[in-house]
Amino acid sequence: MSYQNAKQQYAAFGVDTDAAIETLKTVPLSLHCWQGDDVRGFDTDPNKPLTGGIQTTGNYPGRARTPEELMADIDRVISLVPGTVKLNLHASYAIFNEENGGWVDRDKLEPKHFQKWVDFCRERGLGCDFNPTFFSHPKCDPLTLSSPNEETRRFWVDHGRACVRISQYLAEQLGQPCVMNIWIGDGFKDIPADRLGPRLRCKQSFDEILSEPFDPKLVYPCAESKVFGIGVESYTVTSAEWCVKYAASRPDCITLMDNGHYHPTEVVSDKLSAVLAYDEKVALHITRGVRWDSDHVVLFDDETREICKEVVRCGLDRVFLALDFFDASINRISAWVNGFRNVQKALLYALLEPKEELKALQDEGNLTKLMVRLEEQKTMPFGTVWEEYCRRCGAPADRAWYSDVERYEEDVLRKRG
Repeated sequence: MSYQNAKQQYAAFGVDTDAAIETLKTVPLSLHCWQGDDVRGFDTDPNKPLTGGIQTTGNYPGRARTPEELMADIDRVISLVPGTVKLNLHASYAIFNEENGGWVDRDKLEPKHFQKWVDFCRERGLGCDFNPTFFSHPKCDPLTLSSPNEETRRFWVDHGRACVRISQYLAEQLGQPCVMNIWIGDGFKDIPADRLGPRLRCKQSFDEILSEPFDPKLVYPCAESKVFGIGVESYTVTSAEWCVKYAASRPDCITLMDNGHYHPTEVVSDKLSAVLAYDEKVALHITRGVRWDSDHVVLFDDETREICKEVVRCGLDRVFLALDFFDASINRISAWVNGFRNVQKALLYALLEPKEELKALQDEGNLTKLMVRLEEQKTMPFGTVWEEYCRRCGAPADRAWYSDVERYEEDVLRKRG
């Protein structure tokens, strides 16, 4: 089917496909660097075990081992996806060299340790988001911001404050806001004797981190929750309730929701409007949890589509979008590309919804016709519009990009050992 035929069908449905395509081309989606190297980073032993409730499974060949390899892989991904790409860094991806004085610990990180990432982003016209790294480090005792050990807590507060300064620098240098997400894996494997104490210490730590000066128009600190993790099955300090209440208590902090960080029967698609009824902005990490937060590659599945429908319905300019998954069992480039393209597909699918008509039917109580219209949408020629979107973005269509990944694996990834 030609795009013009699909365009006419959608027009009869009350949707302007050209407007949907042009809108989506401007929506930033943050690409997470940690898919490329299995969350290893560059600031500690690359063979270290992951901590903080995180685990990657699989040993597919080709993991990025150096900043240069990771940047090359990210470049390959960018060439295979449509839309506006933004980069998402963890603090553990600092790059140390003789020019910037060599290695320092996380509490002493400075903007200069991310200058090569700034150069990388600037050359490609990318913005950059940022995450303090409160895991996989000798000073996790195993607690960080909630630790009763003041020396430990102080180290991690200083790390957080350093990350505020780095986030400000990224935003200033790249001319785009930086979402600085705070996630910690603090908690206990078994039932704790004191639930309140760690949460009060954590609140104090967050307050101290955000006392570091920053421009709230350039830096958007976030509080990200988690239901549990490996080794912290019984109690997580920064639960969903804690993070929502903390963000609500401050005008300079927003809620970040990761759709793998809740009970399997909970859905972020329902939570978005609840938060946006009170807050101007919210941030999302889009992943795919299977039974628990296993961070599988995002699919074009029901919940991804429902999340993106709510993003569009509530306002694209109110939601910061980012990917967050790490699969070491399959080709990492393919994982990145699939996940990115699937979120883009879900956003386009949502933009092709006649939302004003559907809202009016709901408000009128005409739920019968509402159901009919929602079901009719499912057989509209979405794939043709998606192909046109890829063409306008200069990105390969479906069935055309995977051969490039296979060549890159043969020519580059398998030679890494």
